[in-house]
Amino acid sequence: MENSNQTSQRGFILLGLSDVPHLQIIFFFLFLFMYLMTLSGNVLLIIVVRINSKLHTPMYFFLSNLSMIDICFSSTIVPKMLLNTLSEDRSISLVGCGIQMFFHMALGASECILLAVMAYDRFVAICSPLHYQTIINRKKCFLLASLSWGGGFANATIHTPLTFQLPFCKSNHVNHFFCEMPPFFKLSCKDTRLNEIVMYVAALIIILFAFLLTLISYIRIISTILKTISSHGKDKAFSTCASHLTVVSLYYGTIIFMYLKPRTAYSPEIGKIMSILYTAVTPMLNPIIYSMRNKDVKDTIKTKLFRLSNPSNK
Repeated sequence: MENSNQTSQRGFILLGLSDVPHLQIIFFFLFLFMYLMTLSGNVLLIIVVRINSKLHTPMYFFLSNLSMIDICFSSTIVPKMLLNTLSEDRSISLVGCGIQMFFHMALGASECILLAVMAYDRFVAICSPLHYQTIINRKKCFLLASLSWGGGFANATIHTPLTFQLPFCKSNHVNHFFCEMPPFFKLSCKDTRLNEIVMYVAALIIILFAFLLTLISYIRIISTILKTISSHGKDKAFSTCASHLTVVSLYYGTIIFMYLKPRTAYSPEIGKIMSILYTAVTPMLNPIIYSMRNKDVKDTIKTKLFRLSNPSNK
């Protein structure tokens, strides 16, 4: 136990994605680009929603929440990864690692729940348009958003203390680019069965429930589209649904792989790839897929934001 305490007290070393110098440079610029795209796309969406009263609707309220989560989620992981990519010192303190894991778990679970809420919102809007204002009212919007954020932070409050109660006496070298649970289980010299059971149960409750709710919502949406919308409208609606489902499937698929796969089948290298998809790629794609192709959003960017940046064109 003394050795385990010493390992924890001196912090951890994040091994990152690669030790090959030219690959490190490629990874640095690739992830810097994705991070800047994530920040600019999500901040732009939040600004557009605020300045255009036409977008003060439940759908864009949830999208603004998603953008906030994506900004925070990506910022929890990527800046430290960029710093470590070109630095010889890849250490992270025990407290820093705990904070990173807590917010990663909280924001990741919040996004899971919110994606399901957004699918439910679209289901009500398309399948019950006459009752939409009654079902998805202002009070319900705040309740569903609070449920998403609260559920995520409750999830992190359970997992993070459980993980850091483990004795890490095998090594302080984490074969990952951030502090995530599965790699930490491999560092412990204690049986991690309880941690894994809690992780699987939470994943089943949050991830699979959210994924199934999203899937059912889109099945009902597609069924309604087939019955009621014209041929031209069907193509547009199917294109939108396909885009949304692609991003949702990418996000849910990667985290299901990370948190529902048995520890014995866990591969560090594949785990890193899966983590990249949901911590860097999905937050970058969300504002593009969900809203930037929307006519109201594009018109607001072209008119109001363009005029603000070019006063002479007013």
